[in-house]
Amino acid sequence: METTPPETAVLLAPPPPARPSRLQRLRRRFDAIFIVTVLIPTVLAALYFGIIASNVYISESRFVVRSPQRPSQGGLGALLQGTVFSRSQDDTYSVHDYIRSRDALRELDGKLNLRKVFSDEKVDFVNRFPALEWWDSSFEALHRHYLKHVGIEYDTVSSISVLSVRAYTAQDAQKINEQLLDMGERLVNNMNTRSRQDLIKVAEQEVRIAEERAKQAAAAFSSFRTDRSVFDPDRQSAIQLQSVARLREELLAAESQLDQVRRVSPKNPQVGGLESRVQGLRNAIAAENARVLGRDGGLSSKSPAFDRLALEKTFADRQVGSALSALDSARSEATRKQLYLERLVQPNQPDRWVEPRRLRSVLMVFLLGLIVWGVVSLVVASIREHAE
Repeated sequence: METTPPETAVLLAPPPPARPSRLQRLRRRFDAIFIVTVLIPTVLAALYFGIIASNVYISESRFVVRSPQRPSQGGLGALLQGTVFSRSQDDTYSVHDYIRSRDALRELDGKLNLRKVFSDEKVDFVNRFPALEWWDSSFEALHRHYLKHVGIEYDTVSSISVLSVRAYTAQDAQKINEQLLDMGERLVNNMNTRSRQDLIKVAEQEVRIAEERAKQAAAAFSSFRTDRSVFDPDRQSAIQLQSVARLREELLAAESQLDQVRRVSPKNPQVGGLESRVQGLRNAIAAENARVLGRDGGLSSKSPAFDRLALEKTFADRQVGSALSALDSARSEATRKQLYLERLVQPNQPDRWVEPRRLRSVLMVFLLGLIVWGVVSLVVASIREHAE
């Protein structure tokens, strides 16, 4: 039996496999990174946006919240200008906040069954409620989902608000937008009613307070007149002083006559009568002066209290007049200062879906993947080079 020499066996053995070069290893690694960061996300995005993603319809409406104000200028300018409608920015923000609120969502859900609209089986699994959070179907989760589908933009220059509603059918988008505008108008009307009621209520309360004060002042004034037997101290004092002046004139005449009689005939029988008359006039003058200037029951002592009560009554009457005038002004102001939610553009029913932008979304995923691939490749190459 023939044996193969060792030299021949070595020559017939297969050559060992060649080890891949460094460039080939890097190329394979970069190809794997490219597949993971670019190719797979792009294919998934193409499948989702091209086949799975639901069409989104957007309904838009435009409105403005205004309040009428009368012109401040008078004369011909006022007649030419008429009623001016001014912007009401604070109330516009109130409408915006209400549209985004949970109260608005709760009412919408009750009227349009919004939860069913968002969780329809025709909606893709990403956009369907509760979407990826399938374990959380609470009202708070519904509110977060609702805020993604309702948006409001506000132009501070023109004060125009743009209400956008995203839905998966054109009819649903228009219905939700229309219902939100109706709810906003109702909110504005409620604000008008509340403001008008509060304004008139305060004015009526002031009238009641003023009338009560006037009644109390009139009762105190009347009681003082009755108890003190005085009508008007000043007028009564003037009448008393006129009477005193007449008595003084008579006293002077009587004293003059008495002096003449005494000089002509001291023992004249008329002297006694004239003296009695003079004394009577003096007593009458003293009594009248006491009625006017007496400390206890004189008119002068009653005058301060009378003047104080009369002043209080005057102020109370004036307060009633001012309160009534303020009530009339409040009613006029309540009628004039009303808010208006004016629809500039009615909610439209879109005839074509707007989102998603399928081709652009796929291109965005592809470009982002390229960026990630480039960054990861540089990092891997740097780490490899550092390790070697």
